[in-house]
Amino acid sequence: MFLHWRLAPEVIRSFVPATLQLDLFEGAAWVSLVAFTVSRMRPTLLPPIPGLSDAHQINVRTYVHRDLVPGLWFFSLDANNPLAVWAARLSYRLAFFHAHMHVVEDGSVVAFRSARRDASAAKPTFDAAWQVGDTRPAAEPGTLDFFLLERYVLYSGSNDHLLRARIHHRPWPLRRATFRHLSSTMLEAQGLPRQTDAPLIHAQAVPFDVDIWAPTRVSG
Repeated sequence: MFLHWRLAPEVIRSFVPATLQLDLFEGAAWVSLVAFTVSRMRPTLLPPIPGLSDAHQINVRTYVHRDLVPGLWFFSLDANNPLAVWAARLSYRLAFFHAHMHVVEDGSVVAFRSARRDASAAKPTFDAAWQVGDTRPAAEPGTLDFFLLERYVLYSGSNDHLLRARIHHRPWPLRRATFRHLSSTMLEAQGLPRQTDAPLIHAQAVPFDVDIWAPTRVSG
């Protein structure tokens, strides 16, 4: 599930390294919250490990570019798999945190709850349920949907040590969705303003494979 909110660029500029430019759509910045489940995650050429290769995750992100290469900047990432948290912090220098999460699927309804447990960080919560509906067409280049969804690079690190990692997957298969309830403090925990407007929503239609390359240093 993707939730997107439109913000003025000056609201989030200070949260993003100066070596990255905000990527804007028609003059506006966007912040997104993405809640999802990963299965069979593993390093290349190694098999998944039962009990260690699955995780529920939530990320809070915005849209940036460097040298005209568009990508994502993550304010935070939460997961219920401590090994995934440790590996992402070490390898990608991402702000990953351990959280308790519970996800239930009942037909077309998904309930997703999360509470961060990391002792060194704020303790945001997420509690939502949504119903998925009919399939939607793939996002078309040049549209807001494409801008928000089709991102194939992540940036991490700091001004002095900026990293870039490539991401590969098929275009997002989408469904329509409606919320039954939504309560979240994930944005506020990062110092972002609380959003009272209804978010723009996208729901993933079917599972698919994702490859993420090792990060490389961005020079200059």
